[in-house]
Amino acid sequence: MNKNRATLIGFSAVLLWAALAFFTVGSAPVPPLLLNAICFAIGGALGIVWTAASGDIRALKQVPLRVYLFGIIGLFGYHALYFTALRLSPAAEAGLIAYLWPLLIVLFSSLLPGERLRAGHAAGALLGFVGAAVIILGKGAAGFSLAFLPGYGLALCCALTWSAYSVGSRFVGAAPTSSVAVFCIGASVLSAVLHVALEETIWPVSTMGWLSVAALGLGPVGLAFYTWDIGVKHGEIQLLGTSAYAAPLLSTLLLVVTGTAEPSWGLAAAAVLITAGAVLAARASMRARKSG
Repeated sequence: MNKNRATLIGFSAVLLWAALAFFTVGSAPVPPLLLNAICFAIGGALGIVWTAASGDIRALKQVPLRVYLFGIIGLFGYHALYFTALRLSPAAEAGLIAYLWPLLIVLFSSLLPGERLRAGHAAGALLGFVGAAVIILGKGAAGFSLAFLPGYGLALCCALTWSAYSVGSRFVGAAPTSSVAVFCIGASVLSAVLHVALEETIWPVSTMGWLSVAALGLGPVGLAFYTWDIGVKHGEIQLLGTSAYAAPLLSTLLLVVTGTAEPSWGLAAAAVLITAGAVLAARASMRARKSG
């Protein structure tokens, strides 16, 4: 595949992930684990159809079990935490805290063998966490309330989960893009079992709710995983990594433009700080690679 085309395909994932918060809000009042189960069922079915059409079904048998388990737990954990965080706190603010993951990926990767933490990493981390503090301690779009702290805490756990999953994937082995379909199906089954045990079943109450659930499964919790995998394996990975830092800004902008979140200087400052922190840390890593 042409590298430029693969890069464009990978960038589509960033655009889809920017809509994650918007569609999550639209899917209310579906509980988080049920939402997880439905969305991953759609995303998994999408992947199985694509895999069968491309003739890669046999390749799935060659993927080690540890890779499947790691992928299932990573996808399940991130989205269960994310959906719950956005049910418990304002979408724009919780979404921005969750989007600390690009920064955390850079920080965690700097601690891997052969890497080291640099001043740019520390400065980026400081900016990012100041942005999170603006959300938690400032007025924001919905006003500060102790009632939102559990949601903000889960959003932070969400960022930690995805960054640890992303960095840890280096150690579990490579897998074909088609394996993402198995990750999704496994996450759906796990979510469904836990939903039956822990949640009350509440379906979408409107056409918009059903459309939001379908859009999540087809886009941010479905197609995005496949296009991102293609992009990072066959495209310009550094360019894609940099583009991911635009997701917090795009996500917040979409929420404000659609009226899902109210615009405020605090929200804008947090979005800029978190994005700038990730970019600053990424630049420190890029300079380290060039000098090395």
